[in-house]
Amino acid sequence: MSAAADFHQTQVLIIGAGAAGLLAARELAAAGRQVVLLEARERVGGRVQTIRPAGFGQAIEAGAEFLHGAVPLTRALLAEAGIAWRTAEGQTYQVEAGQVRADNDFFAQLPLLLAKLATLAHDLPLADFLHQEFAGDAHARLRAMATQFAEGYDAADARRVSAWALREEWAQDEADASERPVGGYGPLLAYLAAQAQAAGAALHLATPVQAIDWEPGRVRAQAANGTTYQATQLLCTVPLGVWQRQPAQAGYLAISPDLPAHRAAAQQLGFGPVIKVVLEFASPFWQARLPELEFLLSSEPVPTWWSQLPDAPAQLTGWVAGPAAHRLHTLTDEALLHLALESLARLFATPLAAVRAQLRAHHVANWCVDPYAYGAYSYPTVGAPAARAALAAPVAGTLFFAGEAVYDGPAAGTVEAALVSGQLAARTLLAAS
Repeated sequence: MSAAADFHQTQVLIIGAGAAGLLAARELAAAGRQVVLLEARERVGGRVQTIRPAGFGQAIEAGAEFLHGAVPLTRALLAEAGIAWRTAEGQTYQVEAGQVRADNDFFAQLPLLLAKLATLAHDLPLADFLHQEFAGDAHARLRAMATQFAEGYDAADARRVSAWALREEWAQDEADASERPVGGYGPLLAYLAAQAQAAGAALHLATPVQAIDWEPGRVRAQAANGTTYQATQLLCTVPLGVWQRQPAQAGYLAISPDLPAHRAAAQQLGFGPVIKVVLEFASPFWQARLPELEFLLSSEPVPTWWSQLPDAPAQLTGWVAGPAAHRLHTLTDEALLHLALESLARLFATPLAAVRAQLRAHHVANWCVDPYAYGAYSYPTVGAPAARAALAAPVAGTLFFAGEAVYDGPAAGTVEAALVSGQLAARTLLAAS
């Protein structure tokens, strides 16, 4: 529903109906608080977007897609909502110079990388660590693979991403997991929204907030549609990309009095750009060359691909992240689609015209230019724990903050991170009331 009046007053105002905001709204409303939840988009979910565009045989994920690791809160909420998850099984391939290898060499290099990382006394950006510990031509391939993995999987810039954080991530060795919620993440976010509203929270969609004025015990938020919202406390869950906007840029969230320590902390953290290209074909014509394809890694402009096996065998998702996505982010959707098809034509050793003739549906999700996110998910830089703590720090018992970027734990950059942070922020807010 949309806001119908020019002024709303409530106890708690939440900005952002993504995973963090929705779970926080449910917790706060269930605890008896009056809650108004404002969402800039015309839908809930934020960087979760489960959709079924024309031509696709089933719903697709334009945003978050996988369950990464244990993610206990996510799994508990999926079970509560009656949503199952399943593991895809298939083969990972690498294609280099036209040659196919049914292997992923990166994981074979992990023991060597981890052994050196274990002796690293001071944190460094990954690029600096690799040149310090693995210099020379003999390690060129290892450097390239580690960089490609960090930039592709973590959407990180190797010149900024923390080597210590990657040490923790790689030691878990869960990056090749491919569990997904059945039907996508969208039904879970819709369930949380329904639960929050059933508990009494009001949800106002298509309501971007442009400015926040506050003093201890009172907050006013001005929406783009002219509506003013007043509350005793506010929980802000906007993505890190919004925090990183400058005053002269579109999407900047003005706060008065401003929060310079929070803005400085946001600038210290990394926020990864991502472009997803989801394609559905008439048939899985690549099976002869790449049977049971699950993941495909390469050095193409669209370097990473995965299938939906055992579901939708003729669907492929292309993934560009990190600096590579930043370099392409100004291209039109049509140009990105053409780049994706060209990449597949070379990977499958098939004429481009034949690949295009098989295409039945496509969707391009360029999160770099999304006007309410400006990127996909955060990554840990050197000094990230202190920056996250500073960005999450409540102010005067009045302003509170949540979102995957402020989460500090093993599930960084995931839906789990957003859910955990939203739950923690709601409980912190209740304790401060």
